[in-house]
Amino acid sequence: MVQTTKILPTGKDTLDYHLSVDEIINDYRLACESRSASLIGRREVFMGKAKFGVFGDGKEVAQIAMGKAFKPGDFRSGYYRDQTFMLAIEELTLQQFFAQLYAHTSVEAEPSSAGRSMNSHFATRMVNEQEGGLLPLIHKKNSGSDISPTAGQIPRLVGLAYASKLYRNNPDLKDIDGFSDNGNEVAWGTIGDAATSEGMFLEAINAAGVLQIPMVISVWDDDYGISVPKPFHTTKESISEALEGFRRTDDKSGIEIFRVKGWDYEKLCEVYSQAGKIAREEHVPVLVHVEELTQPQGHSTSGTHERYKPKERLAWEKEHDCNKVMRAWILKTGIATADQLDQIEAEAQITAKNAKNDAWKAVRAEIESELKEIKSLVRELGKECGKESELANVIKEEISKESYPMRLNGIKAVKKALRLTKGKKGIARAKLLTWFDNYTDKNHDLYNSHLYSETPLSALKVKEVKPVFSNQGKQVDGREVLQACFDHALARDPRVFAFGEDVGIMGDVNQGFAGLQEKYGDQRVTDTGIRESTIIGQGIGTAMRGLRPIAEIQYLDYVFYPLATLTDDLACLRYRTKGGQAAPMIIRTRGHRLEGIWHSGSPIGAILHSLRGIYLLVPRNMVQAAGFYNTMLQSDDPAIIIESLNAYRLKERVPSNINEFTVPLGKPEILREGQDITIVTYGSMCRIVLEAAEQLAALDISCEVIDVQSLLPFDLDHQILQSVKKTTRIIFADEDVPGGASAYMMQQVLEKQGAYRFLDSAPVTITGKPHRPAYSSDGDYFSKPNPEEIFDQAYALMREFDPQKYPQIYL
Repeated sequence: MVQTTKILPTGKDTLDYHLSVDEIINDYRLACESRSASLIGRREVFMGKAKFGVFGDGKEVAQIAMGKAFKPGDFRSGYYRDQTFMLAIEELTLQQFFAQLYAHTSVEAEPSSAGRSMNSHFATRMVNEQEGGLLPLIHKKNSGSDISPTAGQIPRLVGLAYASKLYRNNPDLKDIDGFSDNGNEVAWGTIGDAATSEGMFLEAINAAGVLQIPMVISVWDDDYGISVPKPFHTTKESISEALEGFRRTDDKSGIEIFRVKGWDYEKLCEVYSQAGKIAREEHVPVLVHVEELTQPQGHSTSGTHERYKPKERLAWEKEHDCNKVMRAWILKTGIATADQLDQIEAEAQITAKNAKNDAWKAVRAEIESELKEIKSLVRELGKECGKESELANVIKEEISKESYPMRLNGIKAVKKALRLTKGKKGIARAKLLTWFDNYTDKNHDLYNSHLYSETPLSALKVKEVKPVFSNQGKQVDGREVLQACFDHALARDPRVFAFGEDVGIMGDVNQGFAGLQEKYGDQRVTDTGIRESTIIGQGIGTAMRGLRPIAEIQYLDYVFYPLATLTDDLACLRYRTKGGQAAPMIIRTRGHRLEGIWHSGSPIGAILHSLRGIYLLVPRNMVQAAGFYNTMLQSDDPAIIIESLNAYRLKERVPSNINEFTVPLGKPEILREGQDITIVTYGSMCRIVLEAAEQLAALDISCEVIDVQSLLPFDLDHQILQSVKKTTRIIFADEDVPGGASAYMMQQVLEKQGAYRFLDSAPVTITGKPHRPAYSSDGDYFSKPNPEEIFDQAYALMREFDPQKYPQIYL
């Protein structure tokens, strides 16, 4: 007969949640195994077998309870202490846990990140790496890839939950298989209590309450944020009390809030059952505040909590350790005897130890096999060159003396061996050089690959389709070109939707979506509040769930609000999972010249340096922008598309193939051919440079004007190099600060393309001033590059070449 124990929630007279004895015993076993893994993991770091460790000890029971409510199709966006939860939903094994601790570079051994993330950063594989696109996620238990920045996982959580709302409420999505069961999927988030002070968390709580999405967020509250206690970081010393104003009422929507003790197994199971049911069925966001948790080993292996916790607190934590309390409850209820539990605990230690040993053997076998081959090749080279003693010493110093030698030790040995035998020739040296070339390629795959998509759906593989213009095509405002593009995109693919501040009813501040909400409904073209971080999070999460979001940041100047979400999450998502996850979203924004300090931004250098992993597209007009939108919507890469602020009312013709033409990435366009000077630019500067080129032509100076069109990627076929070979002079012009995007373009052309060899004059950069632009047309003129400044710089280059033909002008 199956014995059950019933849970009585507060305020209830009847019981509706049951736990079998077997289930309880298995849960306790899992809690013990996870705790043993944490204890062993810490020791492994101190033994030098891993570099750093952060563990989930003290949170085991709550995470097991949460795992019971987590269903296939659900998504986790979590915190780096969730090892027990991942074990509970069977998307992590103990051996995989240790494989990540040891940075095993095998996707099979360490599927979360292939050794790229530090331990306890979990993820499941979602991408169909052979065909591109996503796997059918509805049948899987899914975890977004963890990140270390506190609260950084929460904006994405909003998007993962919002996707369920769209799948449930948008009838056009009903026929899309593999991604949703009528929006019944719940997005589960976890966060440490101290991190609830972050703006991302508070913004996400507000967004979830407004959107009414199926999101359950668990706050693991162990009273400290590393060494800082709650009085320093939480109003009322309780996040759930502080958020009471968000609680839903009978007449107003909001969020549901639960408080539960982290050591109360029965109540935790009931609370999570209720939380999941509310979120799944009603699409109401839920906060579960899990109080009185402990952290037995402190924050991480970088320090000890005995330094900052008083003795009374440390004693309390020992008594309230969730595993200890669960054991006492099991004994009290008679579910198991002390001997039975002792046996479970002993077996758990053995299980964790065996998993550790297996993971260590696997990672070391791979590395040691490579090092063995290196030693053999180096010794062979020593014999061939008569330097056996010297090369034997290289092996000793670089490899053998290390307790746990790594790949870097092997590479150091090979390079030193090749240096010591430079100028020598022979079979052994040729073999070592061949090995070195192959190993370099292998290590590129292990450590440097998958920054962008490498699938058949890569944006770089989208076929170019040139725009076709009818002779009868009328001139329209540039904004109307975009409106036509977006209209077709929404019509052809029900997965496409756009959202952002003023995007819906107003059709965005520049009317690119004018009338499209009325035509397609507010599920497809949607207004949001002023909350840039969770706008980006909405895009990331929905893209991860198979939708094609266009997320609008109203002005490029405002990209700094969500910059952390963009750089810490989206930009490195594919890289940190080694191709296992992707979020092919488009960030639509507008920038460059307009008016004043906060509406004319061109912080391109900041974006270039922060957001590698996101393509950066800088079209000069709206036809080019439309082509980029068409390209990116066919790909599985993310991109930022920056429209030119002062081009919405400039006249352009709508291509007759507006629905299908594409603009390729990394392919510059020559706007004006010339013989004397190459001028490289992009975006709004194209018009400024072309005006200057016209002025220079009057003085017999021929400028070749090149629009790079995309900065990431940059000129993949080296077209600019071909221009420099012809002109032998180059100017890089942009609106960013000195040393910003202009310096990036110069590095790409002179260093990467090798154009320095063909220059007869020093390269020139023309940039904006170091400050932001002052207000008014005069402020713009004297703050950003203008045609006369470009004229003067180009003229100076030619005067250096032929001072008689080009005499001083301003003397």
